[in-house]
Amino acid sequence: MRIRNIDKVQLVKQTAIALIVKDGLEGFSMNKLAKACSISVATLYIYYKDRDDLILKIAHEEGTVMAEAMIKDFNPDMPFEYGLRRQWKNRYQYMVDYPLMNSFFEQLRTSSYQEEFLAGFLTEFKVTMGKFMHNIINRGEIEVMPFEVYWSIAFSPLYNLIRFDNEGQSMGGMPFKMTDEILWKTFDLVVKALKK
Repeated sequence: MRIRNIDKVQLVKQTAIALIVKDGLEGFSMNKLAKACSISVATLYIYYKDRDDLILKIAHEEGTVMAEAMIKDFNPDMPFEYGLRRQWKNRYQYMVDYPLMNSFFEQLRTSSYQEEFLAGFLTEFKVTMGKFMHNIINRGEIEVMPFEVYWSIAFSPLYNLIRFDNEGQSMGGMPFKMTDEILWKTFDLVVKALKK
């Protein structure tokens, strides 16, 4: 059995991510990937069992990186506004640093890979976020609400602003560029909406 070439594995991974973002999951194949990497399809099967194995391994590895970035310098015992601000900083910084990964994860979130993708790396992240929500509710900082409601109010505005920034335009087609002023004004409105 041949030994894995680390540089080749990285090339395959980065090329697969770029192809999936460009062509979507339905337009992605091992043959296209091999051609884009200038390697044989047989070489891909040294590294991955099949297309699903490749996609899920990339999702798990990169999802772990994303989850770690999101909880950097975060503690579930933080006060609500301070903890949420740290989350916004971390999420925004991750998306600025890894715009291609954000698009890749969006592809997975709307696919049959969603369940395995989310289950694979989010365990510790979910526990940390669950503790944070539990703590801020117990301290009376926010109302009791379903997690989905909290998440929608707390993070959807951030993700929409990032999407507008990535597309370079707002929903009406007007030019849009994210600024710190827009980011933190939106954050203040989110905090105001959630605070008791």
